Amino acid sequence: MIASESLPQEFNVATWFVDRNVAEGRGARPAFRYEDRVLTYTDVQDLANRTGNALRELGVAMEDRVWMCCLDAPEFLGAFWGAIKLGAIPIPTNTLLRAADYVYFLRDSRAKVAVVSAPLLAEVGPALGQSPWLRHVIVAGGPAGPHLAWDDLLARASSRLEPAPTSRDDAAFWLYSSGSTGFPKGAVHLHHDMVVCQETYARQVLGIRESDRVFSAAKLFFAYGLGNAGYFPMGVGAESILYPHRPTPEGVFEVLARQRPTLFFGVPTLYAAMLAVKEAEKRFDLSALRLCVSAGESLPEEIYTRWKQRFGVEIIDGIGTTEILHIFLSNRPGAARPGSTGMPVPGYEAVIVNDQGHPVLRGEIGNLRVKGDSTMAYYWNKHDKTKETLYGPWIQTGDKYHQDEDGYFWFAGRADDMLKVGGIWVSPVEVEATLIKHAAVLEAAVVGKEDTDRLVKPQAFVVLKEPASGSAALADELKAFVKDRIAPYKYPRWIEFVPELPKTATGKIQRFKLRA
Repeated sequence: MIASESLPQEFNVATWFVDRNVAEGRGARPAFRYEDRVLTYTDVQDLANRTGNALRELGVAMEDRVWMCCLDAPEFLGAFWGAIKLGAIPIPTNTLLRAADYVYFLRDSRAKVAVVSAPLLAEVGPALGQSPWLRHVIVAGGPAGPHLAWDDLLARASSRLEPAPTSRDDAAFWLYSSGSTGFPKGAVHLHHDMVVCQETYARQVLGIRESDRVFSAAKLFFAYGLGNAGYFPMGVGAESILYPHRPTPEGVFEVLARQRPTLFFGVPTLYAAMLAVKEAEKRFDLSALRLCVSAGESLPEEIYTRWKQRFGVEIIDGIGTTEILHIFLSNRPGAARPGSTGMPVPGYEAVIVNDQGHPVLRGEIGNLRVKGDSTMAYYWNKHDKTKETLYGPWIQTGDKYHQDEDGYFWFAGRADDMLKVGGIWVSPVEVEATLIKHAAVLEAAVVGKEDTDRLVKPQAFVVLKEPASGSAALADELKAFVKDRIAPYKYPRWIEFVPELPKTATGKIQRFKLRA
């Protein structure tokens, strides 16, 4: 989808996802379930309008930034859509970070107002006084302390708000990259970007419809979760389950069984942990699910197969990035090739190139470049990083891939995770996927380590299903297991048993920490 061919020049995306549902007669339909509450589409419109007016009263104008550190709760919906409708720029932020990170975000964004969920104040609080641009702090969902109380502001605000006369190409919101390989960068997204993702991936791959009920373990502050639980269901008048808690395997199973969603969005780490729950298929009724989705890290074939065997529903794996906003390569329901990332989503093009930017032959590993109209405009205040990433209409994702003869794309690791062993590229992902096929292994991460000759060889960090079973004998068994299943030069020369792997909040393994 190309926005310029389908959207008017003057366009405010809040009218598309919020106001349109009410105008088309879906105002009384459930939009979000949060704890014991149900918010209709009219409730969401009221929430957005009141929040927009409250922000305006605090001096927020078009293009001003509104920093958000919010749980998956009503305040997220109000702040995000209210700011956009006002013409301001909301910045949803990872709720799992530390005060020093929040100081960086507040200073880098120069946000005038912060909206914070009360349970997060313990960590966010120390950062709030350290930005010279921050004028007001609004606290929702609990005692506000010295700050402004969300409920009080909204009670005084008008429930009518005309959308700002923004362009489809105006900045609508920012998302900071997860920082798996460096300092977070603010990806600037435009008013048309969410519509593009909705009309391509959500409609044409997932086949999302008004009767769907959606549950995403990935939170709204992630690009992945923002689509899954936020604007995808809103795009068709469907229903979303907001879950403000940490998504533990047992907790997620309970939501799936009690709320009976039809679409579930997770990450490979979570699916692996859920598969480790004993007799889950007997304890929890997942029969309402028509489709599961995975992104954030490549989904191993083993997890796909075991999940489908146990729960009778397939996991559709795909890849998206903060910069492209949502999934651009994906398997298709009923036509998945387990272990692959599938093919380009309608509306996107993908090509694999060498370091000089020339397309590689089928089967060769290279750098993934993608073209699609949801790609960020630029990184805020990061000119050099923008130039390194954007090539005209193409964006280089930093992922290594190869494409098979049938056109399916296969993930081969991050550009800085690839190993050259004996002059041959080795994908850590391939070694990891082989290791977790062993009955004793829960998770694995592979990085490069220099041997006595200073030549790089694979090293594996392994989390066992039964931690006490780690031994030198098991390490030797795992090495032989890998040698027997993939090219012998790829086997890990060292295996270290660890209680857990370092990960970003999105579930991506932080291999740079293991290398360190």
